[in-house]
Amino acid sequence: MGLTIGVDIGGTKIAAGVVDEEGAILETSTVPTPSTAEGVIDAIAEAVRTVSTGHEIEAVGIGAAGYVDDKRATVLFAPNIKWRSEPLKDKVEQRVGLPVVVENDANAAAWGEYRFGAGQGHDDVVCITLGTGLGGGIIIGGKLHRGRFGVAAEFGHVRVVPDGLLCGCGSQGCWEQYASGRALVRYARQRANATPENAKILLALGDGTPEGIEGRHISQAARQGCPVAVDSFRELARWAGAGLADLASLFDPSAFIVGGGVSDEGDLVLEPIRKSFRRWLVGSQWRPHAQVLAAQLGGRAGLVGAADLARQG
Repeated sequence: MGLTIGVDIGGTKIAAGVVDEEGAILETSTVPTPSTAEGVIDAIAEAVRTVSTGHEIEAVGIGAAGYVDDKRATVLFAPNIKWRSEPLKDKVEQRVGLPVVVENDANAAAWGEYRFGAGQGHDDVVCITLGTGLGGGIIIGGKLHRGRFGVAAEFGHVRVVPDGLLCGCGSQGCWEQYASGRALVRYARQRANATPENAKILLALGDGTPEGIEGRHISQAARQGCPVAVDSFRELARWAGAGLADLASLFDPSAFIVGGGVSDEGDLVLEPIRKSFRRWLVGSQWRPHAQVLAAQLGGRAGLVGAADLARQG
């Protein structure tokens, strides 16, 4: 199969791109993400039609945040768009006249990294995305593992602290409450409030109060050596690495790939994650260790992965 289109549905924009067999993006188009569920479908179709002009397109892959059924056709649950049992495949196919494959966005990103990014050379890979929340994907024996009902790898909602922090999913103690961009901000605000003398750089980047601290401020302050910012990254990394150690007991991959906005900080967060992983890996001294790698495709991973999954059929 030749050219396919990948679609990445974001909170503020929908990106579509023409992708070739080597994972190269030949052309892109973006449209604002509408506020209504039906409007999102129309926007997807608009982006696909725009980007396909002048190209012979074989199929379309869509990465959607939420639960996607085992037939890769229906979005069972998407909290941010309020889709419930939404027949996304059929609706988009009717609008664009091309075969459509729907996939969870974290699965699509994991597949993109496996095929064209940090996962090349590995057949057994587990990916996590440290963004606002925590997502993931599993590749076993060169195949995307979706589970019987299509909703595997919801790592962010594995409960790591019984009766812990309340999560947006309604449960308590979910992993993403301790290892995510949202958690990072919470750590920094708590520490800045407790020891403002150690957070002068961080506080100065915001409005001077702990409540004004945002993720971008923490990154900037950490690069300037702010103790509170650096310690906040270390706390996030401690939880992330411990979780990877648990996943190693389950899947025994040769590599973990860490993506998402938080991972953009490179070794500032990756080295502490690797240290925590080694610390909590059961039988660490007696077994081979999976590599912990930085994602390579950045924000392109979901689009490229969705396009390639459409190519796979």
